[in-house]
Amino acid sequence: MIRHLVLFKLNEGVSRDEPRVVDGARGFAELGGLVPEVESWECGWNVSDRPIAYDFAINSSVADGDALVRYLEHPAHQAAVAPWAGFATWVIADYEI
Repeated sequence: MIRHLVLFKLNEGVSRDEPRVVDGARGFAELGGLVPEVESWECGWNVSDRPIAYDFAINSSVADGDALVRYLEHPAHQAAVAPWAGFATWVIADYEI
C-alpha cells in the first residue's frame, strides 16, 4: 500500500474563503469517491496557526505504484488539481505503508 500525502500552501494574499479556493477544496473533498484506485481519503484545512504550517492537506492511500499512476492520471484528479495551480503551491510524499 502507498500513502499519498499532499500539503498545499496558499499563495501570498490568497485566503481560504475566496470562491476559487472554496471550490478547489470542494473538488478535493469529492475526489476520493470519484477515483476507483483510492483506498482511503482524507482532506481538510489546517487548524494550526504555526508559521511553518501548510494550509490544506490530502492524506490518501492506494494499493501500489501502478494504482498511484492511475490515480494521478485519472481525469477527475486532473480536474481537481488544476485550479490549485492558480492560487497555491504544494509538496508531496508517496511512501509505502
